[in-house]
Amino acid sequence: MLANKLFKIATLSGALMLSSTAAFSADAFVTDQGHTEVRVSWSHAGVSVQAAEFQNAVGKLKLDEANVENSNLDVEIDTASVSSGFEKLDTHLKSADFLNSEKNPKARFKSTSIKKTGEKTADITGDFTLNGVTNPLTLSATLTHIGDHPLGKSLDYYKGKWVAFTAKAVIEDHQAYNVGAYSTGPITIEITTEMKEAK
Repeated sequence: MLANKLFKIATLSGALMLSSTAAFSADAFVTDQGHTEVRVSWSHAGVSVQAAEFQNAVGKLKLDEANVENSNLDVEIDTASVSSGFEKLDTHLKSADFLNSEKNPKARFKSTSIKKTGEKTADITGDFTLNGVTNPLTLSATLTHIGDHPLGKSLDYYKGKWVAFTAKAVIEDHQAYNVGAYSTGPITIEITTEMKEAK
C-alpha cells in the first residue's frame, strides 16, 4: 500500500518535471538594435502622409518552433527616441500633447496570444501600453528568416541562430491612448527586426 502511494507520487513528480521542461523548451531571442526598425505613419489632414521612427526598441521573443502558439513576444520602446527628421516636430511629438515622453518614457507590447495564419505568417495579439493607457493590439507578422545568419560565415557577431520578421498593426484611434487633442485618423505601425539567440 505504502509502496503503491510512493510509486504514484514518484510518477506524478516525474510528469510535472517533464511538463515543466516542455514549457521551457522555447528558444529565446533578443533584438539586434542595428537591424530593428519601428516606423509609424499617419495622415497629415488628408494632404500627405507623415512618418517617424522609434530608434530605440528592445524586444524579447520566446519561440516554440514546434507549436508557435506557445511562443511569446515582449517589446519595450523608448518614446523619446522618436525621430521624424524634423527637430521641431520631434519635440512636439515627445511633449504632453502627444507621447508625453517625460511622464511615460516607455511604450510596451506584451503578447497574450499567437495564432498561426500561414506557413510563415501569424497574428500576434497583445496588450499595448502607450502614454499610460493599455489596449489590445494585433500585429500581423511574417517570418523572413530562421536559422544560421548568412553573415555568420565571415563575422563572429552573426554566428548562431537568428530569427527575422516583419510586422504591421493599425491603431484606429490614437486618442484611445490619450495621444493628441484631435484625431488624425489611423496610425500605421510597421516593424522590421532581426533577433539573435540569447546566450
